[in-house]
Amino acid sequence: MRPDSYYVVSNPLPAQDQKLTVLFAGESQTKPEHRLGPKVVDYYLIHYVISGKGVFSCHGQEHELGTGDSFIIEPEQLISYVSDELDPWHYCWIAFTGAHASHLVNSIGVNPLHPVIYTKRNRHIPVLFRHIQQALRAKKINAQMKACGYLQLLFADYYEVLAAPTLTGIVAEAESDRIVQQAIHYLTTQYAEPITIELMAESLGYNRAYLSRLFKRHTQVTPITFLLKLRVDKARLLLRERLELTIEQIAASVGFFDPLYFSKQFKRLYGVSPSAYRNQIKSL
Repeated sequence: MRPDSYYVVSNPLPAQDQKLTVLFAGESQTKPEHRLGPKVVDYYLIHYVISGKGVFSCHGQEHELGTGDSFIIEPEQLISYVSDELDPWHYCWIAFTGAHASHLVNSIGVNPLHPVIYTKRNRHIPVLFRHIQQALRAKKINAQMKACGYLQLLFADYYEVLAAPTLTGIVAEAESDRIVQQAIHYLTTQYAEPITIELMAESLGYNRAYLSRLFKRHTQVTPITFLLKLRVDKARLLLRERLELTIEQIAASVGFFDPLYFSKQFKRLYGVSPSAYRNQIKSL
């Protein structure tokens, strides 16, 4: 793009009463100290800095932004922004509105007090901005659908960036907790199947040893121990509530395909055999 150039394309068929509508998109290589505002707009406007530097002001706070950073302007918020004197902004933008627009923005943790996303050099983000421009420029009947689809993919990328671990080589606590919750969900829904920890790790996309370490750090037990106790506890419930089932049938129903092994583990955890436990329940 040549110095001091400006380009914008509007939605050829702005949909009425849509939950999310892309209004227009554009790109500009600004002049040194190019200034906009103070002003307000009645739609959401998100900018991505392709190169250069500048300052965005909102709620009395100034935010210095450079290559790879983004800022979001919310409706009716008094804002202003100015490009650097020596290295002016080259940025692109998207304007959007609709009942779901605020949810989309809030879902990534952005609000008028925190309007900036320091994404640095994420190669997917500028590509999605360009895809939205191309969808609108094509002026086809599906322009609105394509533009909104790309916009949601864009926010998914922002969400991923903002949720990424902040320390190199160390998984942030919230991220590691999420991984463990995935494992717990897998085990509690698949316990009756012939699963292994290796299968679980492969299914979730993690190294077995790494997943086992995280699991034990968060739960104080290994995944194998967790699965074993889960199966035995489910069997204990069936022994109480399904008196018509045999011990072998109950063992198979919770993932034990060796009744003797099931009886041994049940007695280890509860001090009595499954048969003795059932007799105790019947005598109550």
